[in-house]
Amino acid sequence: MKIVQFAEYGGPEVLQVKEAERPLPSGRQVVIEAEAIGVNYADTARREGRYVVPTPLPFVPGTEVAGIVREVGPDVEAIRPGQRVVALIESGGYAEFVAVDERAVVPLPDGLDVRRAAALPVQGLSAYHILTTMGRLEEGETVLVHAAAGGVGTLAVQLAKRFGAKTVIATASTEEKRALAARLGADVTIDYTKDGWAAEVMEATDGRGVDVALEMAGGDVFHQTLDCLAPFGRLVVYGAASGEMTRLNPVRLMAKNWSVVGFFLPQVMRKRALYERSLRDLLAWVRDGSLELTIGGVYPLERAAEVHRLLQGRKTSGKLLLVP
Repeated sequence: MKIVQFAEYGGPEVLQVKEAERPLPSGRQVVIEAEAIGVNYADTARREGRYVVPTPLPFVPGTEVAGIVREVGPDVEAIRPGQRVVALIESGGYAEFVAVDERAVVPLPDGLDVRRAAALPVQGLSAYHILTTMGRLEEGETVLVHAAAGGVGTLAVQLAKRFGAKTVIATASTEEKRALAARLGADVTIDYTKDGWAAEVMEATDGRGVDVALEMAGGDVFHQTLDCLAPFGRLVVYGAASGEMTRLNPVRLMAKNWSVVGFFLPQVMRKRALYERSLRDLLAWVRDGSLELTIGGVYPLERAAEVHRLLQGRKTSGKLLLVP
């Protein structure tokens, strides 16, 4: 089978297409024939050697796979060959076949295609739990979503409304991306590339600030976002796309009872009940059309390096997928 791996850290060019043995299932593993594979910023961080946890070499990136179960191990309890499934895994997804523990696998609802399923787990679960588990969003509150035309952003705008937010403020870099955020439910859209965007956030909230903010850029954006919080506001950090490390004096948090919270999806995956329930909810909402997925492009597995360039160049909207 074909896989895409890297044997050294670096730019997209270190991604190489290789031949590997097709995996055999053991224990509670199932082997999925991949039909769609999600691409994420975490994959690029792995490739560059700057992920939250160490990345061993050589490494096959990829955490989202949707397809058909072809084989199951002797101890598998619920999943059967022929089922259409989606799985969220820690690595190994850039491949034609993937061996996965059945506890990471969720069967697809009837009527949901594999591409939409593969586009959902990382961004969907992230948006879901950033808003609820970590952000503790309450009905009637105001939410600030950065990069609102991206994978997490497009879903966070919609889910914030579903979970009861009164006002969703979305930032994006182009008029087209801001229009997308507005169509998905954002009440206010702001160009974060302009000086003074934080003042626009405060103006949109009559000077009060926002209750929950999603932040994944780091650097100056982190501090400007912090200044946009209302009393008792919660800023949830789920990335550092700028590559800039941020310094914070915790005394700054005291005056308005602010909270800064970190979010790392693998920790949610370790809580099986939390992970499975929320993913089933998300899949059902996508199937019934009440949660819209934005797929920005579908590319052959062999073009993984090009897809990484597109993703890091911020030239895309929505989710990028690879197909074997």
